[in-house]
Amino acid sequence: MLLTAPALFASNMVAARWAHDASLPPVFLAFGRWLLALLILLPLAAPALRAHRRALWRGLPALLPLAVLGMGVAVAPQYIGAQTTSATNIALIFSCSPILVALLEALIWRKPLSALRAAGLGLALGGVLVVLSRGDLQALTRLAFGQGDLWVLLAATGWAFYTVLQKRLTLPAVPDSARLATMMLGGVLALAPFAGIEAAAGATPPWSDPRLAAVLLFLAVVPSLGAYYVYGRLISQAGPATAGLSMFLVPVYAALLAWPLLGETPQLFHAYGFVMILMGVKMASSRMRAGAASVAAPA
Repeated sequence: MLLTAPALFASNMVAARWAHDASLPPVFLAFGRWLLALLILLPLAAPALRAHRRALWRGLPALLPLAVLGMGVAVAPQYIGAQTTSATNIALIFSCSPILVALLEALIWRKPLSALRAAGLGLALGGVLVVLSRGDLQALTRLAFGQGDLWVLLAATGWAFYTVLQKRLTLPAVPDSARLATMMLGGVLALAPFAGIEAAAGATPPWSDPRLAAVLLFLAVVPSLGAYYVYGRLISQAGPATAGLSMFLVPVYAALLAWPLLGETPQLFHAYGFVMILMGVKMASSRMRAGAASVAAPA
């Protein structure tokens, strides 16, 4: 799951490229993505939703903040920022979300940051920088950050809070499909008024463009249903800090996906960066797994 989740999330960058070419309004793209994903999931989740409706209702104080953060704040600002910033900047900012997760847990929940984990985070971040700079670290000094990057930073911060709160909040003990469907509904309701404001301002989707349905269907199935289900399972089994480390791998997968789809051939620096990221993720997560095992071991 640590390797699968970032691959599913990286596919979102390719779909965003298609969406930009089709001139799709960014908030509508986020709203339509979750609405379609919810409609696909509902037939499968309906029995669990009915059987656990009381538990889900009692769990709304925990599920609704997750819906707003994970389906709204972490998605719509990313699409807004993509209109005025580069894919390189988006990957760089989002790949730093594991560091935001570590900082949130250390500052708010007072979780200590071990030296080994800090070293692993630093090594993984170094691997990300190698990939994004294409092996020339001096290229990072030429990156320009503007308004679009602030939108992406907002999305990355929302994702970090979503990651931490999934483990920190008391979620209802219901099947994953029912919990995900409830959060999707919350995300749709949260995004609906902003999509309406966007449409009122004149940014309407091109309904006659066949790419509209293709992009929304892809987003609904792969980076929505697939990625969020796998990521949620990863958080529940490995904890938010280890799950957050998977975001370091997103730029690597994005580069690999760009090879067949965008004609961008992988280079040697991709291999160097990938190895550094894997080593850093292993370092940062091994201490946490050992600590969890020691806590769970019988006295």
